[in-house]
Amino acid sequence: MFAQRSNWKLTPNRLASTLERLRANGTEVLDLTESNPTRCGLQHDADKILSALADRRALEYCPEPKGLPSTREAIASYYRDRSGSRGAVEVNPENIIVTASTSEGYSFLLRLLCNPGDEVLVPAPSYPLFDYLAGLNDVKLAPYSLFYDHGWQIDLHSVEQALSPRSRAVIVVHPNNPTGSYVKPNEAEALNRLCAQRELAIIADEVFLDFPHNDESRFSFAHNQSALTFTLSGLSKISALPQMKVSWFVTSGPSSLVEPALGRLEVIADTFLTMNTPLQLATPAMLEQRHRMRQQLQERIRTNLAKLDRQLARQKMTNRLDIEGGWYAVLRLPATRSDEDLAVELLQKKRVLVHPGHFYDFPAEGYLVVSLITPTEKFDEGIRRTTEFLSA
Repeated sequence: MFAQRSNWKLTPNRLASTLERLRANGTEVLDLTESNPTRCGLQHDADKILSALADRRALEYCPEPKGLPSTREAIASYYRDRSGSRGAVEVNPENIIVTASTSEGYSFLLRLLCNPGDEVLVPAPSYPLFDYLAGLNDVKLAPYSLFYDHGWQIDLHSVEQALSPRSRAVIVVHPNNPTGSYVKPNEAEALNRLCAQRELAIIADEVFLDFPHNDESRFSFAHNQSALTFTLSGLSKISALPQMKVSWFVTSGPSSLVEPALGRLEVIADTFLTMNTPLQLATPAMLEQRHRMRQQLQERIRTNLAKLDRQLARQKMTNRLDIEGGWYAVLRLPATRSDEDLAVELLQKKRVLVHPGHFYDFPAEGYLVVSLITPTEKFDEGIRRTTEFLSA
């Protein structure tokens, strides 16, 4: 009696089952996958956030399909501020759709662009959420490859090979999760040419955009004009406020495509009206938190990377791959067994939780992924145990 699209395998995998069993027995586990910023010892300005949520204007219902004008203006100001003096194109608040999550934003866009059975290109490795989003929207995924050669690159040939008559969009994650690689300007130019020629949209996920490891500001697809482009972001990462559920996407590109896209998107958004007024009114204050939180997060990432590199320098079996941005590090090690076997054994013997590479569709065995925003003492001890285990 249930739809095929929800026919997921709901049995926990071996790693999840092992973790559940250990925690049920009261065993302390060093979780090196922790990426929830509200659990990592970071400090928001709580008074300002709570005060903003008490705005009396929230008592009036004023439905706005795209989001409240004040909310969209605050988001446009965010892009204006990060552009600095580089002369980037301004983001028009009318081109912004506010959503309750980037997942909802993806769903709106897949509904806009795809008929059932159409295809969307996604990077591999990348975040596993795409499988669920595609399935729930009756869309198929066509992976293209990222390859590692003195840093991660998009295999542009694999992008072309993944295309079919049913392709509707190319998703880029900028920077990628978990590889931490930004789309290079020459790669963006090639994707623009390809998408313009093939009448494909670009969907750019920029939730980690503001976390480059060298503090060099990176370009945003929100200013892209060559192909129809939808750029997603939100407070979850920018301001380290995932619980506030405020996200958005910016529509850009040729006006002949942007205008009809926005017209259809407004109807989609109006059908659901998921955004609540208190959070929208508080968005300007919560966006201001990004400066405070970015400083703390960047310091945590730098500290943990330094500790990781010192630990890895003491052994020869494991190295970390280059990272340009984001919150994660990828460890490369000899593929003597499956990544899942390795992660389960590490959890059982050393009480350390890491993610195996296959969670992110790495092309082969021999990869582990750890979060760089884990509290530093826990991270340092967890990496010490991990390198000890891997060197044994």
